[in-house]
Amino acid sequence: MHPTAAKPSPKPVYASAPAIGAIDRREKRRLARGLEAIDRRIDLHGKTQSEAHAALLAFLHRAQAEGARFVLVITGKGGLAGSAGRGVLKRQVPLWLRQAEFRGYVLAAEDAHRAHGGEGALYIRLRRSTRVTE
Repeated sequence: MHPTAAKPSPKPVYASAPAIGAIDRREKRRLARGLEAIDRRIDLHGKTQSEAHAALLAFLHRAQAEGARFVLVITGKGGLAGSAGRGVLKRQVPLWLRQAEFRGYVLAAEDAHRAHGGEGALYIRLRRSTRVTE
């Protein structure tokens, strides 16, 4: 090997995102029937990815601080089949929820029941706040 030859750059290492747990079947059924309260809701329709990301992070932080257990995040289902660029938030939000900055808030997530938006919305089970109250 020639001393001035550049070393090949190492391949990037992609750590798999930690899995988000599933909402218990009984709890999901209770949410769908309105027997379990959805403490907060956020609608991300019409927001850019960066606006939606910031809004979701702030929303989850606030909801957790206020003691919410379940929240509903409305992403929309996206446009018609074959529409380029449609449904970006529907695809991105579940990926964001696995990122380190969201992991302190999210315990579990699943598609919502049809009555709450179905595939265009997510139920999110929040972690308990670790804040100590005095």
